[in-house]
Amino acid sequence: MSTQAPASHEVELEIGGMTCASCAARVEKKLNRMDGVEAIVNYATEKAKVSFAADSVEVADLIATVEATGYTAAVPRPADAEPEAGAGAGATGEPDPLTPLRQRLVTSVVLSLPVIAMAMIPALQFDNWQWLSLTLTAPVVTYAAWPFHRAAWTNAKHGAATMDTLVSLGTGAAFLWSLWALFFGHAGMPGMRHGFELTIARSDGASNIYLEAAAGVTAFILAGRYFEAKSKRTAGAALKALLQLGAKDVTVLRDGAEVRVPTARLAVGDLFVVRPGEKIATDGVVEQGSSAVDASMLTGESVPVEVGAGDAVTGATVNAGGRLVVRATRVGADTQLARMAKLVEDAQNGKAAAQRLADRISGVFVPVVITLALATLVFWLATGEGWTAAFTAAVAVLIIACPCALGLATPTALMVGTGRGAQLGILIKGPEVLETTRKVDTIVLDKTGTVTTGKMTLLAVHTADGVSETETLRLAGALEHASEHPIAAAVAAAATDRLGTLPPVEGFENVPGLGVQGVVDGHAVVAGREQLLTSWSQYLTPELAKAKAEAEEAGRTAIAVGWDGEARAVLVVADAVKPTSAEAITRLRALGLRPILLTGDNAAVARSVAAEVGIDAADVIAEVLPQEKVDTVRRLQAEGHSVAMVGDGVNDAAALAQADLGLAMGTGTDAAIEAGDLTLVRGDLRSAADAIRLSRRTLATIKGNLFWAFAYNVAAIPLAAAGLLNPMIAGGAMAFSSVFVVGNSLRLRTFRTR
Repeated sequence: MSTQAPASHEVELEIGGMTCASCAARVEKKLNRMDGVEAIVNYATEKAKVSFAADSVEVADLIATVEATGYTAAVPRPADAEPEAGAGAGATGEPDPLTPLRQRLVTSVVLSLPVIAMAMIPALQFDNWQWLSLTLTAPVVTYAAWPFHRAAWTNAKHGAATMDTLVSLGTGAAFLWSLWALFFGHAGMPGMRHGFELTIARSDGASNIYLEAAAGVTAFILAGRYFEAKSKRTAGAALKALLQLGAKDVTVLRDGAEVRVPTARLAVGDLFVVRPGEKIATDGVVEQGSSAVDASMLTGESVPVEVGAGDAVTGATVNAGGRLVVRATRVGADTQLARMAKLVEDAQNGKAAAQRLADRISGVFVPVVITLALATLVFWLATGEGWTAAFTAAVAVLIIACPCALGLATPTALMVGTGRGAQLGILIKGPEVLETTRKVDTIVLDKTGTVTTGKMTLLAVHTADGVSETETLRLAGALEHASEHPIAAAVAAAATDRLGTLPPVEGFENVPGLGVQGVVDGHAVVAGREQLLTSWSQYLTPELAKAKAEAEEAGRTAIAVGWDGEARAVLVVADAVKPTSAEAITRLRALGLRPILLTGDNAAVARSVAAEVGIDAADVIAEVLPQEKVDTVRRLQAEGHSVAMVGDGVNDAAALAQADLGLAMGTGTDAAIEAGDLTLVRGDLRSAADAIRLSRRTLATIKGNLFWAFAYNVAAIPLAAAGLLNPMIAGGAMAFSSVFVVGNSLRLRTFRTR
C-alpha cells in the first residue's frame, strides 16, 4: 500500500502563457495528476503554489509538466535578485509585456474603424472598396490577432477549446472565406456592394465578405484583454510595499564604535542603536535606554508602547522617544515584517481565482458552436447542396456566434463602473472583484484608522474644584508641547487649537516611563502617570480618581496633571471614533452584512468603540496579532461565511488578501491598499457600503451584458445553420448587440451615494 511520503517540499512557480481562467484550471489539473503533488494555480497572480513529495518529485518535473501542457514555468528569482527599476516585468528582463499588447490594440482599432464604416455605410462603398478593406483587414487578422491564433493552436494540441479558439476560428474563417469570395467568387468584381435588403434568403456566399466581422471582433477582444492585463500589473505590489517599510541601514556598535551598515548585513546578536524618530532595523531586545515605540503600523495598537531594558521590539516600528540600544534576535526572513509579507503572498496565491463569467460560459458555448458549425457543414453536404452553400452556412454559424459584443460586455461595464467609482472615491481593481460582492455576508472591520481616526485625541478634561479647563490646558499643554511623545502631542495640539500660543517651559525634564515635569509661568507642573504625581506627594481627589478609573475602564489613556504641590486635573486621551462610523455600520447592516470589529488594541478600548458605533459586544475580537487576524478571517470562511475585510494598516494587509473581498482605506498604508480589492480613497467608512453597492450594480450590469451579447447571436444561429442568414442581418445583430451593451453599461454613470 503506497502512501504519500511525509517529507514534502513547497515551491512557488511563475506560470506564463495563460490567457484565461480555464488555462489556470488546466495547468492545475495537470499538476495535481502527478503522484504526491498538490497545486493551486492562480490566474490573477500568474503563480502556482505547489506542495510535492520530496523523494519522488523534483522541481524540474513540475516545470516539465507545465511546459508539456503548453505553458511556461519558472521559479521566481529571490528578492535580492529582482531586476532594477526600469527593467522589464519578465523574469529575464524582457520589455514591458503590455507594450506589444498595446501596439496590437492600437493597430487593430486604427485599421478596423474604416473597414467597419465601409461595410455598414453604403455611401462609403466606392468602386473596389472591398480591396481596400482586405488591405486594412489583413494586418489585423494576422499581426493583431496573433495571440488568439497562437493560444488556439496551443489549446488544440492539448485537446482543449477556450474563447481564444472561438475568436481564432471565427475571425480566421471570416477572413479566409472573404478571400475565397474576392478571388474565386463574385465579391471582387468592381461595383460590388453590400446589399441592404433584410430578407431571409439562402445565398451561395460567393458575393459575401465578412472582413468587418474579422477586424471588429479582433479589436473588441484585444481591448478587453488590454484592460484586464492592466488591472493585473499590480499583483505582488503589496509585498514590495511591505518590505519597503523596513529600515534600509542601521547604526551597529562594533568594538565600542558606531558604524552605519545596510540592514541586510545585520546578524543575530549584533548590538545596534536606534535614535528618536528612527525605525527599528530588525526584531530584537532592548539592552539600554527607554522610550515609547509606535507599533501601530504592524500591530494596530493605537497607543505607543513604553519599552525599556529587557523588552522585545519589532523591526519597522518607530522609536518615538529616547535613544535605544537593541540586540538583534531575528534577521532577514525570520523577522515579523518578513513573515507578514509571506502571509500576504500566501493569502493572495491561496485565494481561488474568480473565474471570468465569459470564460465560464465559453467553456460550454465554444465546443457547442464548433460542433454546430461542423454539423451544419456535414448536413448540407449530405443533402447535396454542394461545398459553396455548405461552407457558407458553416462559416455563418461561426461568425454569428463569434463574441463581438462579448468583448465589450465586461470591459465597458467595468470602465464605466470603475470610472464612476473613482469620482466617488472608490477604486475597483478588476472584474474578478465584482463576483465576490454579491456573496459577501460578513464584514470584518479593523478599528484603528478605519472605525477610528487612527490618531490620539484629547477627549475630556476633568478638573478639581476651583480649577478651570483653560488654565489646565495652558499649563499642561505648554509642558507636553516640549515632549516628543505621541500622547503628549495630542494634549499639546488640543491646547494650541483652543488657546493659540502657549507659554514657554523652563527646566523641562522627561521622566522615562512616567511622564514629564517643568516650570510654566512660575508654576512647577507635573504631567503623566499617577505614580509620578505621588512621588511628589500630589494625590488625586476622589472625583479625579473616579474620572481616571472610568477612563481606563473604557480603554482610554488618563494623564494626571498637578502643579504647585497639588493634583489638579485628569486629561483623557484616546483614538477618537470617526463621526461617520455609526452611520456606516447602519448602512452595512442594511446591505445584509454582519459587522465584526477586529483589532490589535485591548479589549476595553474595542468594546467602548463597538458600543459607540452600534456593533454587538459578541462581535468584538480584540488583542489579536496580524497572524491572528488572518486566522480569524479563515475561521469565518470555514464556518461558511463570505467575508469582506476593511483595514488600513500593514497589520491588515494579509487579512485583506485572505478575505473574499478586501476593502482598503486610501488614507492607510501602501501595503494595505495594494492587498485590498477595493480602495476607499476618502477614508470614510460609509464608502465601504457605497463600494459594495456599486460593485453589485456593476456585476449585475456585466451579467445583463453577457446575456444579451449571447442572446442576439444565439437567436440567429438556427438561421445561419439553415443557410438563411443574410450578411446584413449578421452584421446588424452584431452591431446592435454591441450598441446595446455599451448603452447598458453607460447607465452606471447615474449611480449615486446615499
